[in-house]
Amino acid sequence: MRAAIVVAAGNSQRMGFDKLTADLGGRPLFIRTLERFENCSEVDEIVLVANEERIKSFGNMAEEYGLKKVAAVVPGGADRHLSVWNGLGALGEGADLVAVHDGARPLISSATISKAMLLATKFGAVALAAPVVETLKKADSDGLVTGSIDRSGLWTMQTPQIFRRDWLVAAYELVLARGARVTDETSAAEMAGFPVRLMHSEDWNLKVTYPSDLELARNLLSLDTTKIAT
Repeated sequence: MRAAIVVAAGNSQRMGFDKLTADLGGRPLFIRTLERFENCSEVDEIVLVANEERIKSFGNMAEEYGLKKVAAVVPGGADRHLSVWNGLGALGEGADLVAVHDGARPLISSATISKAMLLATKFGAVALAAPVVETLKKADSDGLVTGSIDRSGLWTMQTPQIFRRDWLVAAYELVLARGARVTDETSAAEMAGFPVRLMHSEDWNLKVTYPSDLELARNLLSLDTTKIAT
């Protein structure tokens, strides 16, 4: 069985308002994210991680929008890795492959999720990413350029990041034992020595962080909907 953990436990500090429930094409943003996994044939089960005070309301909204694969809504932790750990604890016993995805990335396509799931079945761990294409510079505290950074081999990480369940559990057990903090699953896997293959993301897989991101997501969703309709 293949499962997904969707992490939607953030507090939207940089947004200035609740981005997870912001309207995105007539649905709350986090529902749009869940729908991408709901409509993926390679996903059998979804665990949603939410702020404790939102568990009931998010669960009700998932039911309202007919999301039948959402098997549990669990509370998040103080840090992202603790939220993921809580999600791992709520997975069904039969789940052997787990995708972890940011609730604020609503534009990932079901087709890309499917492709990444199949690749992870083969290699054990796959993370979506995009190669760095911009020129990178170092600067001092005054904003003055001090040097350049070679961008060859550099990638910006995205989600979903998909792992064999036993690998991910072992990686997070090590993170917790060391009292470390990691910002994504690939970092945990690196710590535990598990190899992770990167998959170039060809979707508009932006993470909605600022108000301008939300407006862009609305425009991109409109284009996506138009393409599907034709």
